[in-house]
Amino acid sequence: MAEKSPDTDHGQVSATPAALDLIRELQAEYGPIMFHQSGGCCDGSSPMCYPQGEFIVGDTDVKLGEIGGAPVYISGPQYEAWKHTELIIDVVPGRGGMFSLDNGREVRFLTRSRVCSIP
Repeated sequence: MAEKSPDTDHGQVSATPAALDLIRELQAEYGPIMFHQSGGCCDGSSPMCYPQGEFIVGDTDVKLGEIGGAPVYISGPQYEAWKHTELIIDVVPGRGGMFSLDNGREVRFLTRSRVCSIP
């Protein structure tokens, strides 16, 4: 099982240059932001972006790392399924998740993945 501390960085996330540009744009507008990798309900498996402090990180959520200074979390059960996967946050045309800060910008964050040998 994944470590239960949401502050432990597992170093399993990166971002494309386009994603880093959008992160900087959102930080300029909203201040510090954070991501939570959605579990696949209403917004599919999109990375949801929130102002820091407006999304409560759960006790079993796992911190994958940081991109552009923004922490990225995933639920513990989802981490167990994806623990040998590097998540790559990218930007594509479209609408962001209903509550995500990328909504309404004609582009949205998208998670791509690569299987790797992370222990």
